[in-house]
Amino acid sequence: MTDAEWHLMEPLLPPSACTLAAGGHPEKWPCREIVDGLRYLVDNGIKWRSMPAGYPP
Repeated sequence: MTDAEWHLMEPLLPPSACTLAAGGHPEKWPCREIVDGLRYLVDNGIKWRSMPAGYPP
């Protein structure tokens, strides 16, 4: 995902739980990497476990 695409998509996603008043654990993986992984999966139509090693589990 390019920086321009991310700047368009980021405001559409919910905020991290750790930034809300109710609190929460910090996320282990950046939201951008998760979205990239989901887009890769949808684009290529592969099984989740067949994804390249660079994406979050």
